[in-house]
Amino acid sequence: MQKQMQEQTQEQGEMIAADQLLAFIDRIERLEEEKAEISASVRDVYAEAKSQGFEPKIMRDVIRIRKQDPREVDEQEAILHLYRQALGMA
Repeated sequence: MQKQMQEQTQEQGEMIAADQLLAFIDRIERLEEEKAEISASVRDVYAEAKSQGFEPKIMRDVIRIRKQDPREVDEQEAILHLYRQALGMA
């Protein structure tokens, strides 16, 4: 009798874990779909900007820079300027 109860409890535990796993998988799949839709929208915005004469590559650089700490950006720009001067590019 006790063995049967243990097996039943184990089966219930496996069902609960399977339900939780399925819920996580479903959520991840929905988020991946949303991410793909957002990526497509971002590409559309870049294409629209390009059609208006803006450079998407430079826009991506600006976005990357805006995400950084201003002090880090200043430091990188100072080093870049120093390198360009050393190479006769400034």
